[in-house]
Amino acid sequence: QVHLVETGGGMVQPGGSLRLSCEATGQISSNSGLAWFRQAPGTERAFVAGRWWWGGTPIYANSVKGRFTISRDSAKSTVYLQMNSLKPEDTAVYYCAVSTVLDTDMAKYDYWGQGTQVTVSS
Repeated sequence: QVHLVETGGGMVQPGGSLRLSCEATGQISSNSGLAWFRQAPGTERAFVAGRWWWGGTPIYANSVKGRFTISRDSAKSTVYLQMNSLKPEDTAVYYCAVSTVLDTDMAKYDYWGQGTQVTVSS
């Protein structure tokens, strides 16, 4: 069983930055995939960024490449999503998720956090 808790959401002006955290507890193996997804009102949940728990090259959605960075603090079992140059279209509820694979398809993920709201508005 894996438990995920996201924090760090809030409201920010366009061009600003936020860092989301996802604290993971439970049985996570080094071969687990950890990803961030987001869901805006009236839309489907969409992949944002992901990485293997052990490291390797992260993957990003085209819409966030060069602006968002996923990283992990192994000492804290926490994964971060650093979001820079935020745009109004980044407004959504952001979720972290864990799987036995690293994939952009949300159906492949077994465990989810409760989500944290990010609002980008002037």
